[in-house]
Amino acid sequence: MQEAIINGLSGLAAGTLNLQWSNLVMIGIGLMLLYLGIKKGFEPLLLVPIGFGAILVNIPLAGLMDEHGFLRIIYDAGVITELFPLLIFIGIGAMTDFGPVLENPYTFLLGAAGQFGIFLTLILALLLGFEAMDAVTIGIIGACDGPTVIYVASQYAPHLLGPVSVAAYSYMSLVPLLQPPIMKALTTEKERIIIMKAGRKSVSRTTKILFPIVITILGGLIAPMGLPLLGTIMLGNLMRESGAVARLTKAAENEIASVVTLLLGISIGATMSGPVFVQSKTLIILALGLLAICLDTVCGVLFGKLLCVITKGKVNPLIGAAGISAFPMSARVVQKEGFKYNRKNYLLMHAMGANAGGQIGSVMAAAVMLSVLKAMGVI
Repeated sequence: MQEAIINGLSGLAAGTLNLQWSNLVMIGIGLMLLYLGIKKGFEPLLLVPIGFGAILVNIPLAGLMDEHGFLRIIYDAGVITELFPLLIFIGIGAMTDFGPVLENPYTFLLGAAGQFGIFLTLILALLLGFEAMDAVTIGIIGACDGPTVIYVASQYAPHLLGPVSVAAYSYMSLVPLLQPPIMKALTTEKERIIIMKAGRKSVSRTTKILFPIVITILGGLIAPMGLPLLGTIMLGNLMRESGAVARLTKAAENEIASVVTLLLGISIGATMSGPVFVQSKTLIILALGLLAICLDTVCGVLFGKLLCVITKGKVNPLIGAAGISAFPMSARVVQKEGFKYNRKNYLLMHAMGANAGGQIGSVMAAAVMLSVLKAMGVI
């Protein structure tokens, strides 16, 4: 009996004895993510489950990511199969109003320009020696679109899912800090105070219904590898605009999105095991992801400056910063900055157009890269 008690007590300490320094580092990062989500309000719906998942997976001998562990079951069922990010995209489509893009079609170009940083970072990652699929996954962080990053990583670079997902959502929450200095540095005071006129008063219901259908067909023909992403976001938007399936739209926006977000977040956290995550390569990935988002902002603002010249001063270049896919956070940043320099300036609707265009642009950027790689025989 005494021997059994001693063996039992020694078993209680087994987790502590098997704890590695890298596990401690990741538990600390998990606690930091919880702090940012709970205390600072930075993307709490994702950072809280991600942070808690990171803590769970770094407790030794729990076996949560073993073959029959509950985190492994969730991960295999929703991340490896692409199910979670695609369900999230249906919800995003159901919550997104593409009316501002249709009212000001030129803002779609800003959404496209806001993706150039992805390709520039892709090239840099290749030059640094990353494999093609790893480089694509790193570059797509610049989309500032978590579900797109997760979709690409889970299918083509699952070993990078943890760092790229954390980078995407962390940097997205930091957009209000990252973008304003870039916007100010690249524009003149004269450009920042430009007041933009309102676009067309309204877009017909028929146009709004046809938009997701046409975009799905054209986008699928141009870059078929990205059709799951594009198709799901457009399905959600079609449900919203048709008004024929209000119950499904509400479920996609609320219950389904909430449950999937929880399961997706904890699955991402489950990939953040210390021995795998704590590497010099991870720091390089985080740095490249930050660079990608900054370059996207730079390209968007510079294209805004070009439109300003073409239109003879009718376009405020600040709206170009909203070309990234951080919807609607980036549009709000543009409105705040524009109002700071000119109290009569209301750029929100124009910025929302660029931001909504960025939603589509980020998906198309991923689709184009994947389709090119498939044509080259890489995947």
